[in-house]
Amino acid sequence: MALALYGHPFSSYTQKALVALYENSTPFEFRCIGPDTPEHSAEWLRRWPLRKFPLLLDGDHQVVETSLVIEYLQLTHPGPVRLLPEDPRAALEVRFLDRFFDLYVMDPMQLAVDSALGRIPVKRDEGRLLAAERLERAYAWLEGHLAGKTWATGADFTMADCAAAPSLFYADWTHPIGEQFPTLRAYRARLLARPSFARAVDKARPFRSFFPLGAPERD
Repeated sequence: MALALYGHPFSSYTQKALVALYENSTPFEFRCIGPDTPEHSAEWLRRWPLRKFPLLLDGDHQVVETSLVIEYLQLTHPGPVRLLPEDPRAALEVRFLDRFFDLYVMDPMQLAVDSALGRIPVKRDEGRLLAAERLERAYAWLEGHLAGKTWATGADFTMADCAAAPSLFYADWTHPIGEQFPTLRAYRARLLARPSFARAVDKARPFRSFFPLGAPERD
């Protein structure tokens, strides 16, 4: 049975998994969760009532949490692009950067979004201010870390870059990456130019009006 991915094209974590699938041209069926596909929503909620995107289905086996989805794909459906290095120490570095982008870039961005949507007891302006403070610290660290590197951990595109692409994409919409971070800005541009992420971005274009902070007319 072919792989199936439950998610939404505008979801940052769904995009993270999509990048991994596109990198290796892995065959899969995308099951979009939305009002037009109630059957997908019902099956997704039955399988994962915690209501988080995405969910990977491989026959009768399901995998949740995007980093684990990517590692599972490498173990069971490997392709020419190895997203997690074979060397344990190098793999540890990739996992660290993967966690960094999820926890220190994606999470602050989501804080601003959730406050704008009224999902948390934080006012919209306060949420965006908190997100800006946290993102500035993350941007500053990344500016130093990325010096001399093409991708997050060096010359090779890895799972860390799968995490970086959507997190920096939406973080820059939430709190723009300033000109004092030229290395980080250039890295974000390289991610946008990567065919796998460019494809994910294009598929999400019809939903930009739903970004609660207002999507810029770029990217």
